[in-house]
Amino acid sequence: MLQEFKKFIARGNVVDLAVGVIIGAAFGNIVTSLVNNIFTPLLGIIFGGVDFSGLSLTLGDAKIMYGAFIQSVFDFLITAICLFIVVKIMNKFNSDLHKIGKKGKKEEEEKEILPPKPADIVLLEEIRDLLKKEPKKGSKK
Repeated sequence: MLQEFKKFIARGNVVDLAVGVIIGAAFGNIVTSLVNNIFTPLLGIIFGGVDFSGLSLTLGDAKIMYGAFIQSVFDFLITAICLFIVVKIMNKFNSDLHKIGKKGKKEEEEKEILPPKPADIVLLEEIRDLLKKEPKKGSKK
């Protein structure tokens, strides 16, 4: 059973999944920091520090904290916008790198791939090569 577990853990997709989760968590921290430390203070300046979390409605003994829900939706939208911007920038960067790489490959392919020669040219080259191999008249061999 221990051998099976080692084999399971050593499989590429488990390791890939673990790396993806770790990178995702780190990226989540970056986005959270971007929202909390840059966008939220800027929006606080623009909108006068609006905080919905204190809004509530009391019905009998129950206190409905609808302001916390509104604040959560607002935070989600800010996070989603920031994530969209970050992904958009990363895609643009990757696209530019891909174009640069493609240009280099395209130039190499153009140099390496020549169009096929016409049949008459091929035949003439074969005749030329055969004539080069034939001894010339008057020469001793």
